Amino acid sequence: MPPESPRPENFDALRFRPSEPRISTTAELKRTKLGRYAEIGPRVVLRDVEVGDFSYFERGGEAIHATIGKFCSIAANVRINALAHPMQRLTTHKVSYRPNEYFRWLAVDQTVAESRKAQRVVIGHDVWIGHGAILMPGVFIGDGAVIGGGAVVTKDVGPYAVVAGVPARPIRMRFEAPVAARIVSLGWWDWPLETLFDAIPDMQALPIEAFLDKWEAQSPASSATAK
Repeated sequence: MPPESPRPENFDALRFRPSEPRISTTAELKRTKLGRYAEIGPRVVLRDVEVGDFSYFERGGEAIHATIGKFCSIAANVRINALAHPMQRLTTHKVSYRPNEYFRWLAVDQTVAESRKAQRVVIGHDVWIGHGAILMPGVFIGDGAVIGGGAVVTKDVGPYAVVAGVPARPIRMRFEAPVAARIVSLGWWDWPLETLFDAIPDMQALPIEAFLDKWEAQSPASSATAK
């Protein structure tokens, strides 16, 4: 094998790309907070959403009143916190809660808006949400979970669970419970960039338990919080 090329003197500075979020020119964001390296794709609409470091939305996604963790992969056309119309009223039509769009001197019904805000969707770290999935109001998605494409999530999803279907039901676990617990305890999503950089080759090459054995032993680095 050829010898490795010597690292440049400014290697430490050059190995990290700029951390500013990348936002498509066709995306629409309002009252939204983006973490480092977050990516927001074309025609994505976000309202009152927090997006963690490294998480990304592919094209056409929508979210409102949601908190999304780090390293989440959100496929195209996903809807997070889909609108729930007031079925207990005479009509489910928005004429009952946004009459101002049709009539003068009738105001927006703030009780509906406040109810939606109260049912915030919370998504953990390292969650993969497949194409066209819908997350209904108030659900909680645990760390490491996988939501199948086209699924409609009406109930909470536990850490590292794989769910699919309409309504979404458990299919299997990504890892056995003891391994999943070790990953959550490791909290790799909070590692400093330097630690992530060093760990990525092991993420690619090592079986999950071998990876955990190695990096749990490096507690000072792995327990550090990203700055």
